[in-house]
Amino acid sequence: MMKLIPTLIPDVLLFEPKVFGDERGFFMETFRQSEFEALFAKVGMACPSFVQENMSRSQKHVLRGLHYQETHPQGKLVRVTAGSIFDVAVDIRKASKTYGQWFGQVLSAENRLQMYIPPGFAHGFLTLSDHADIIYKCTAYYAAEFEKCITWNDPQLNIQWPLEEGVEPILSEKDGKADKFLGPRKSRF
Repeated sequence: MMKLIPTLIPDVLLFEPKVFGDERGFFMETFRQSEFEALFAKVGMACPSFVQENMSRSQKHVLRGLHYQETHPQGKLVRVTAGSIFDVAVDIRKASKTYGQWFGQVLSAENRLQMYIPPGFAHGFLTLSDHADIIYKCTAYYAAEFEKCITWNDPQLNIQWPLEEGVEPILSEKDGKADKFLGPRKSRF
């Protein structure tokens, strides 16, 4: 029922649900533990356990992130139920072959893709539509005292955000004061 789509960073995964629709509307299963266990096993990964689910709404041009928890890192399974976002995962695991590299994907209510971002990654997104509703499951509880943030426009990361020409993203005060990425420069794939 669910299709797994690998990405350029092996631990970041995309999932595409099977949609059953007719003139009345549609139905799709967005999560089934046994199916996710089988899909993660296909790529040699243990299926995460999710302990918290969150929902946020953001208006157009809002950029959230790049957030991570230094202690109690969170894995996230992200999906969009209204609108669209450009979702980004940055590998900040120092021992990883892909340390300092990022992957971005448009997630939308239309394409119904879900992105799994494992623990040890910073996460952020830019809202592309007038508004977007985002639901994400987490593998660890939110702990404000351990939350950190990397600036969205860090020159070492060089994330190619799809910003409209002449438009500055809307940031929270906290995100506007984010830290620079301190890792060594690595080429992007």
